[in-house]
Amino acid sequence: MKKLKKLRTSIGKNVIHDSRKLAFFLPNIFTALNLACGFISIVFIWNEKYYVACMILMLGVIFDMVDGRIARLTGTQSDFGEQFDSMSDIVTFGVAPSMLVYNRFFVDLGRLGLVVSFLFLLCGALRLARFNANVEKVHPNFFQGLPIPAAAVALVGYVLLSTEFDVLAQWSPIAVVYVIFYGVLMISNVPFCSFKKSEWMRAYKKRALIVIFLILAATCVYEQFMIPLVISIYVVTSLIYFLFHMGELRGVFDWKNE
Repeated sequence: MKKLKKLRTSIGKNVIHDSRKLAFFLPNIFTALNLACGFISIVFIWNEKYYVACMILMLGVIFDMVDGRIARLTGTQSDFGEQFDSMSDIVTFGVAPSMLVYNRFFVDLGRLGLVVSFLFLLCGALRLARFNANVEKVHPNFFQGLPIPAAAVALVGYVLLSTEFDVLAQWSPIAVVYVIFYGVLMISNVPFCSFKKSEWMRAYKKRALIVIFLILAATCVYEQFMIPLVISIYVVTSLIYFLFHMGELRGVFDWKNE
């Protein structure tokens, strides 16, 4: 009987140990899938299959949202996971979108096209570096500057629109301004709502879920229009909120000077 109890205890400890290992690797698996989406999208961009590349990048956004939440739910946040996530993000939301807009809009612009595309990548890298350097001081309600996945979605949305309206692909100057605008937003100090501890979301959970469901349903049917529309609404409303509450938000990132 004693031997049987010891065997059961040993098996139980092994199961717990293995489950902890799995819990640690699970968020990193989703991060790896995010990185894979970035790589695969670059392959499709190279072959000028822009719609497919955009959809794969959107799948990368989903994986990026999932890995952090799983890490928090399982209590397996780690410095390794944070660094791995940033390295994956710079490929999926930095390199891939930069190549996407360059191949779609800027090939004929020569050096200017290269500079504009690289500028977006550079701003994304700086945004990630700033976030990692201040990860312990991140404000619970706001992002400091536009997150790189959101900026990538903005570029994806514009490319998707250009697949519906080919004339956009011919208006390179507009694309230049658009890409620079979102690059600058990433390194700005404009606060963008994170919705992590939003009082409105807490007060109206059911309504928020209904709105999210309707948006997702519409996006599944009209992705070429909904993706650019949703990200544009988020950015524009954030900028308007910042302009009208500049005084209240003036010290929201005071720690950056410490």
